[in-house]
Amino acid sequence: MFLDTSRYAKLKAVQVTTKSGRTVAAVKLRRLPATPGDAAQLKGNDRLDTIAKNRYNDATRFWHIADANSELDSRTLVKPKGIEDLNPPIRVIQVPAQ
Repeated sequence: MFLDTSRYAKLKAVQVTTKSGRTVAAVKLRRLPATPGDAAQLKGNDRLDTIAKNRYNDATRFWHIADANSELDSRTLVKPKGIEDLNPPIRVIQVPAQ
């Protein structure tokens, strides 16, 4: 169902019934462990997959970076947050060593 490198690969699938009565397969939400990392300032068009490629030599490990930060949606993580009056806006995220 998922790639071996996916954060969901080892999670157990469950059957869930939607509001419309349809039964679908899903995975349970994972509890995220505290993940130490190095602060990284995002610049311009930085993306988590390119950061992962540079850090781990594997772009599919972008989710390690997403998990080390508080955003639930990795696309939101690379958007500037908080300091809109700076040009360009600055965003600092945590990038785990592994």
